[in-house]
Amino acid sequence: MSEAGPSFPVTGQKRSADEALPVVEGEATQKRVHVETAEAETRPSGVLPLGHQDEPVGDVGGSNDKQGKDEKRKSHQRRDASGFASGRKNRAKDTKRVGRRRGSRPDGEDQNGVEAGEQGGEGEAKDKAPRLPKRMTALLLGFCGRGFNGMQIQPDVRTIEGVLFDALVRVGAVSQDNADDPVKVSLGRAARTDAGVHAAGNLVSMKLITAIPGVPDFIERLNTELPPEIRVWSEVRVQNSFNARTACDSRKYTYLFPSYLLVPPKPGSGLHAVLDAHAKSTSETITLPEPDFWASPADVASGAGEDLVRKRQYRASPTAINRLREAARAFEGTHNFHNFTVGRIFSERASQRHMKCIEVGDPEIHGGTEWISVMFHGQSFMLHQVRKMMSALVLSSRIGTPARVIDEMYGPRVVFVPKMPALGLLLEYPIFDSYNARIQGANFKASLSPDDPDFRAQIDFEKHRSDIDAFKQRFIYDAMREVEDREGIFDAWIRSVDSYTGEDLLWLNAKGTIPANAVRKLGERRQNAFQERKLFDRTSFSKAGRDGDLSDEEEEGKIQKKHLEDMEG
Repeated sequence: MSEAGPSFPVTGQKRSADEALPVVEGEATQKRVHVETAEAETRPSGVLPLGHQDEPVGDVGGSNDKQGKDEKRKSHQRRDASGFASGRKNRAKDTKRVGRRRGSRPDGEDQNGVEAGEQGGEGEAKDKAPRLPKRMTALLLGFCGRGFNGMQIQPDVRTIEGVLFDALVRVGAVSQDNADDPVKVSLGRAARTDAGVHAAGNLVSMKLITAIPGVPDFIERLNTELPPEIRVWSEVRVQNSFNARTACDSRKYTYLFPSYLLVPPKPGSGLHAVLDAHAKSTSETITLPEPDFWASPADVASGAGEDLVRKRQYRASPTAINRLREAARAFEGTHNFHNFTVGRIFSERASQRHMKCIEVGDPEIHGGTEWISVMFHGQSFMLHQVRKMMSALVLSSRIGTPARVIDEMYGPRVVFVPKMPALGLLLEYPIFDSYNARIQGANFKASLSPDDPDFRAQIDFEKHRSDIDAFKQRFIYDAMREVEDREGIFDAWIRSVDSYTGEDLLWLNAKGTIPANAVRKLGERRQNAFQERKLFDRTSFSKAGRDGDLSDEEEEGKIQKKHLEDMEG
């Protein structure tokens, strides 16, 4: 047994730069070792690691005193997974150098990533696969949201990002070292869509290995690993500082609905009776649009099935379309949309949004039903905002309520606006005009050609227009219309509105004003409040029919504020 080494001071004084570290007998040095492992193996007994110099220590002469062992163990416990001291001075730095997540190292593997028994004769680690360079990359993709629990990756549920990330790992664009946590590759997205929402175009960004050995066409190979309802259109090498959400200037959404939603409430229905009674109490005269649809007593007495057959034969008049377009213009500009989302109040700055343009398309007939599309181009959207804007647009148009009621909804009073079915919602694509202009200027200033490694291409979904349109037709539009033809989701929604007998929808009146009894007070439980159904948040239904009667199922609970920041649609 070797004699005890020289006595070292315990005050943590620094060793000179040219002073050699003591070598432990019988152990070969390794070329690459973990920070904490190297420090522990080369530090003489009794010398404290930096950051723990004020702690009491045990015997410094190499004894096996229990107190010395306890203090040594404590010093190691105060170091994070990367081997850095967790003191106040290094706290900010440590957050950027997070090590492997606890419990993710395979059994039998040491801190250097070498399995037990695999060291070479000289103590060197077994050769690993070569490290391939990662580049900040934007992936332009489209997807059908049916069967997915939204865009953002979440544990234990099927999401668009989760399926995409797993495919990237299988292809080799994400290394096995980073496969356990997408945060390691800085995963981000331009628009975080809700469950069931479709996207003809969206963008995710992360650090990827795009030059993969044996993979001549990265995008083609990636699409073979993805289900057909998710397609990646292209990859774009972006600046290292690129943030998909903040770099996005604006977004375009489209909402499609059958034109029969513009048919006014059926005489004798709950909503018809409530609005009629309110009009009489205020000496108003309601003149419903399209009065001829319910003109016959036989039509009024018919059942829901017969009504739906007639509704699908309805064709919107030019007057009805113009009324819809007039109401849509009230959304354009910068307004406080607190009444068109959930979890926001009037005083919050985040409730302010800017709508660039709202366009109502001409009606088109598909499968015997007439459909109308509405395109929303806005800088940003809040959760359920498009669905609530569409609801106010359709309901006010079918009642004949003046468009100025929408202007009143921008004020501080709280009113209830139901959500239209999620089935009709589609994210067209995000827009990156400012980023494109910036990198175009940088390319020009540096005289970069497209084949230069420092050249940055613009983000442009229009280059894939033909592929995107074909994808939309097959996986979104056709599937949407097939579900509506089979299930009658839009008809079920409008009948749920027409059956309501409370006061929440009294803003649907001939004056275009919000009466006091339609105003909700925060925290107050209203009598006969409108109850929304989870049924209308769904976009997929089994071909055998709906899974049970969901007509009396209430909507989901409140969403925490921190989850509302980047949720939209």
